Amino acid sequence: MTLEDVALLRSEALRAAIEASLERDPAAVALDRRVPHAQLVATQVKYLQRARRKLPHLYEARCIIPPRAFEQSSSLESAERKHIAGGSLLDLSCGLGVDVIAAAQRFGRVVAIERDEVLAEVVRYNLSLLGITNVEVVTASSEDFVATTTEHFDWVFIDPDRRSVEGKKMVRMEDCSPNVLDMMPRLRSIATRVAIKLSPLFDVDEAFRLFDDAEVEVVSMGGECKELNIYTGAERQALRIAVIGEGEWLFAAEDMAQRPTTEPFEPDAWHYLVVPDVAVQKGRVAVAALGEGVAIWSNNGYGFAAEPPAESLPAKIFEIERIERYRPKELKREFKGVGVEILKRDTQLSVDAVRKATGMRAGAERLMAITTIGGENWVVHLK
Repeated sequence: MTLEDVALLRSEALRAAIEASLERDPAAVALDRRVPHAQLVATQVKYLQRARRKLPHLYEARCIIPPRAFEQSSSLESAERKHIAGGSLLDLSCGLGVDVIAAAQRFGRVVAIERDEVLAEVVRYNLSLLGITNVEVVTASSEDFVATTTEHFDWVFIDPDRRSVEGKKMVRMEDCSPNVLDMMPRLRSIATRVAIKLSPLFDVDEAFRLFDDAEVEVVSMGGECKELNIYTGAERQALRIAVIGEGEWLFAAEDMAQRPTTEPFEPDAWHYLVVPDVAVQKGRVAVAALGEGVAIWSNNGYGFAAEPPAESLPAKIFEIERIERYRPKELKREFKGVGVEILKRDTQLSVDAVRKATGMRAGAERLMAITTIGGENWVVHLK
């Protein structure tokens, strides 16, 4: 996208064309000779349609959405729930502005840095459509702005670019752009606290090793880890598990030190299967998260309970019909040709291998889970 494209997309003619085409197939719009600048309009129609769910506020305002920026942006839910607020915020990674827009509701003033002049102009225009007036978008590199600013902020927020020039995804902080670790001394001098958004693949223990004054947060939604956030300046190290739409749980260092049970697995003792959320697995706090009454043999595995567990756990709970060792021939006699949904945790058994060995087909007639405990493979039949 160019500045000329932005000017065209701001025009009444193209805004009307986009509005008239919102319910159409973008491919058909692109080939429609009656549509002015059809390719440009079709691209906006495509990404506005996708924004209906991910970024509904941008859709409702008919904002301009550059494709690459959309693909790399946070979801609205992730942006709105970040634990930052105060008088002033410096956002060093503006991008499409999703985090900036959310922060504008929690800060008196926001300064957003974006090195791409086209994207910066898009964000300025989108902010005007949204009626947001307390955000200043500065076209500059984050390194240059940080090195020269004389202002002091309550918070600095940074979501470093995690893709190399070749498009490869980066995980290590020092490989991202900008290099947050190199910038940290300066960031701490211009802000009271620093918030860093990282890939969900980033290691929790590494985050605590790098920042001894941090609260680390693992965020999930719909059974998928979305991001890992670091908030410096915390009173003590803590881990927050945030499951969007369900709740948040805070764990102290002593909670994180709890280890899974080493007791022998007694299959007949358990009546409920507890499936920890992926954020709990990522944070390696399953023992503390599931609490008393739930036994777990691995932070990556299932929990088991004899009595109904608390419904407020960051987990899904299923009633157990029976538990047995994994014996493919016996399962084949009972389930060949039956549609079975198979859950799996902490096992080298694959769902495809189990289906092939037992003759089960994909379906929802029955539900079972497979796992490995004590060196043995187990099948948990669920009601």
